[in-house]
Amino acid sequence: MSDSSRVAPGGVTKGTMAFGAVALVCVVGGGLVAAVTGPLHLEHGSWAAAYLVLVGGVAQGALGAGQYFLAPQRFTGWKVVAELVAWNSASAAVIGGTLIGNPWVVDAGGGLLVASLALMFQTVRGPGAQPRWALWGYRALLVVMGVSIPIGLLLAHLRAP
Repeated sequence: MSDSSRVAPGGVTKGTMAFGAVALVCVVGGGLVAAVTGPLHLEHGSWAAAYLVLVGGVAQGALGAGQYFLAPQRFTGWKVVAELVAWNSASAAVIGGTLIGNPWVVDAGGGLLVASLALMFQTVRGPGAQPRWALWGYRALLVVMGVSIPIGLLLAHLRAP
């Protein structure tokens, strides 16, 4: 991508750095939660650690950074901020709602996560980038995340007191 408004010094895209930094914080946070789960006897600790690493870290990093290489046209900074805020507010609501045993808070988080996925899908909508396998891999991850949300919401309601 040669558009200088999307590229930070050194050739690294600004959005990739933002999503990558937040994803790294989530992965490290997940590791720390995993480390204290046993000694502190946290009931949902291992689940929270896995959620932080997989949803907050891996999925957010892959989807957030991937769109910068796959988007058919330049997009504005408001969309990046909206995606980051929606994704991370969603994750906070899902984790918080699970820890306090309130599935309605988890539902709100699921709704925000769907909104973020919709923004990310819309960003890469269009003729597509090359290589095509990367675009299809991106879209497959969107589908996997989209399918997992209602499953997680159902489990939250089934486990609720």
